[in-house]
Amino acid sequence: MCDRESPAVPIIKRTRTPKTANFYNVAYERGEKRLLKTARQMEGLEAEIAVLRVEILKLMKSKPEDFDFRLLTHGIDMLVKAVATQYRMSPRATKHLADHMTNLLNSLGDQFLPAAR
Repeated sequence: MCDRESPAVPIIKRTRTPKTANFYNVAYERGEKRLLKTARQMEGLEAEIAVLRVEILKLMKSKPEDFDFRLLTHGIDMLVKAVATQYRMSPRATKHLADHMTNLLNSLGDQFLPAAR
């Protein structure tokens, strides 16, 4: 056996990590921080899904020389994942989907079997 001492391990002083809510604040200016605060209060992914849909449409309408197929497929992939996530998020989302499906089926039923007058 060797009687050498093990090399000294430097002591790393850990600083307290910022709270999650304030983590990104350092990257934003005053007005953007207000937007970030508002964004934190939003529930669901409806706004993000809407933005993705608009951006995908803009890509599809772009001039042929500006068209970026990889960007389009990436946008569509993100949209699919966002929609799937939206409906996997909570029991409330499950109820929301069930309500939408019920309304759709009722609407179809009304079109094919009108109520007696």
